[in-house]
Amino acid sequence: MKHYLVLLLVFNFGLAQNNSKKLVWEENFDGNALDEKVWNFELGNGCPNICGWGNNESQIYTNENHKVANGFLTITATYDGKTYASTRITTKGKKEFQYGRIEARAKLPQGKGLWPAFWMLGSNISEVGWPKCGEIDILEYIGKEPGQVFTSLHTQDSHGNTINTKKTKIEAIEEGFHIYAIDWNKDAIAFYVDSNLVYTFKPEVKNENIWPYNQPFYFLINMAIGGNFGGPSIDNAIFPQEFSIDYIKVYQ
Repeated sequence: MKHYLVLLLVFNFGLAQNNSKKLVWEENFDGNALDEKVWNFELGNGCPNICGWGNNESQIYTNENHKVANGFLTITATYDGKTYASTRITTKGKKEFQYGRIEARAKLPQGKGLWPAFWMLGSNISEVGWPKCGEIDILEYIGKEPGQVFTSLHTQDSHGNTINTKKTKIEAIEEGFHIYAIDWNKDAIAFYVDSNLVYTFKPEVKNENIWPYNQPFYFLINMAIGGNFGGPSIDNAIFPQEFSIDYIKVYQ
């Protein structure tokens, strides 16, 4: 009975948060392939423009290291003794949003060297570059620090560094699916894990270098391997590993 009441309270809290907003878009990963009217594949190792995707990552991205089945997107990180491979997808130019509650239900992989993420970039990145476009990391996890999740923001003011960040310890976060969300408006961005508030960014000054969050942003989902954050050490015995996403929902 106790567990039932806890679950009911969490569910009702989520409903209360969303009751004032309308569901404007959802991705349930139906069918057996990604909808290319929504998703773009980013392939290779980032070269020549962003080699190692800016973080000295070890993987190449392919359009084969994932599957869509039974209502889930599953990205699989692999190692064949020579090459690390994974998948990275974005909604740039196809699905972009400004403000609202944004959430994803996901299950984390496990193992040293893994770096799965659900995040957003400003739609003007091609014009102003990174980090001036802004970045919202709704979920980051690194296998070398089990039981913890990262929620971060990158801006020009921080020179791209993660000074606006929070590392939250959550026991057994790797077990089962969890909901990772933000509530984003013109004044602040609040980060949640399973309806628990873990971090809020609400700067008093909101110029373009501190607050690039007054424009549409697009989604990215990927699982990096190694790199400045996820590595440098990689446990080759862990592969393959899966990062699964049940859904993405946007309320406004």
